[in-house]
Amino acid sequence: MLFTPHRLGRLELPSRIVMAPMTRSRAIGNVPNELMATYYAQRASAGLIIAEGIAPSSDGSGYARIPGLWSPAQVEGWRLVTGAVHSAGGRIFAQLMHTGRIGHPSNMPAGARIVAPSAIAARGAIWTDASGEQPFVEPQPMQVWDLRKAKEDFVHAAENAIAAGFDGVELHGANGYLLEQFLNPASNTREDEYGGSVANRARFVIEVAEAVGEAIGNDRLGIRFSPHGTFNDMPAYDETEAQYRHLAAALGHLAYVHIVGSGHPGWPATVAPLRAAFPVLLLNGALSPESAAAAIAEGRAELVSFGRHFVANPDLPRRIREGAPLATPDPSSFYTPDAKGYTDYPAL
Repeated sequence: MLFTPHRLGRLELPSRIVMAPMTRSRAIGNVPNELMATYYAQRASAGLIIAEGIAPSSDGSGYARIPGLWSPAQVEGWRLVTGAVHSAGGRIFAQLMHTGRIGHPSNMPAGARIVAPSAIAARGAIWTDASGEQPFVEPQPMQVWDLRKAKEDFVHAAENAIAAGFDGVELHGANGYLLEQFLNPASNTREDEYGGSVANRARFVIEVAEAVGEAIGNDRLGIRFSPHGTFNDMPAYDETEAQYRHLAAALGHLAYVHIVGSGHPGWPATVAPLRAAFPVLLLNGALSPESAAAAIAEGRAELVSFGRHFVANPDLPRRIREGAPLATPDPSSFYTPDAKGYTDYPAL
């Protein structure tokens, strides 16, 4: 089942194996480069690559050395990457990730701001190249004009992605970043039309998706969710199932939904309306080749995404097909700035 083709929007994928988006922090100055082009081209045998989280604006670039898609230099840098992937026979989507309150000013260009739905700092700390680990700072609550600008930034970045040669775009509505910060009442205590009820908390996510879909086409737009996930200080809340039922009803016309798995007992019921609404469900979360194949065979997903397996196995589809051993990645090099632990993992 993993090696049967599948249609995703405008693309015919040669297999169900997707490379998951993974922050790798190699974009010095927030600009993609030749090293990144090599890394992605090495992994072009995936049915689809979803590139690492890409900041749609300087305000969304909270991590050290993450790439952006707001400037001409970044568009040119991504053309190196998409050109290399396409030349190797692959397909690649851009994941747009606004970090919101999950960031630090030391990691961001001059003039950028840490913004979020409400002035509530995330618990924990973040790496900065300048000063090491630093606590998260209190974000500036987004005003009406901030919301309008953020939506415009997402649209501009999506248009830039297509101009840079990407085959489509995924919106990162998971893992505690800006879009999910609007969904969770622990990070969104607004009293206007973007806070309070299930519908109000979902409003910004839906508006962004609708605006981006209008700009580039819903058939090359997906969205990622992590219901019941707690990463980046996203605590559980009572209305989770109702929240995602509302999102499913509003966004089922997109090309796909990318779901991060969870062991929470409420996860199956929460995911059920998403599964029913979207034409394609892409499943992610500590999958093995065996559990991924079972998910497709049992009808729980059309596509499956692998993260860490692709870090250390650039030819992962071949290894799965041939039953070859899988190499183990070195976590100490996940976010370092050079080629070690990035482009030096050998193929079979």
